[in-house]
Amino acid sequence: MPLLRIQLDADRNTARRVVELHRAGKVDAEFRAAAEAEVWRRGYTPAAAPVFIGITNGTPTHLIYDVEIYPDTTP
Repeated sequence: MPLLRIQLDADRNTARRVVELHRAGKVDAEFRAAAEAEVWRRGYTPAAAPVFIGITNGTPTHLIYDVEIYPDTTP
């Protein structure tokens, strides 16, 4: 399945909180839902739940998610 990389804006403190949740084996439902909504907004159909990859080091900070999409859906 093809992957679509999604970057969501977040402040540094929120990004750290999401990373800590990920390390504890939990997910941030709000950002996971936002990543899925961004996939739909771009015209693709998600095939699986978004997977948290990490954060960017720059400013502004972005949360990075990979989302599997169905290959037969293109914008």
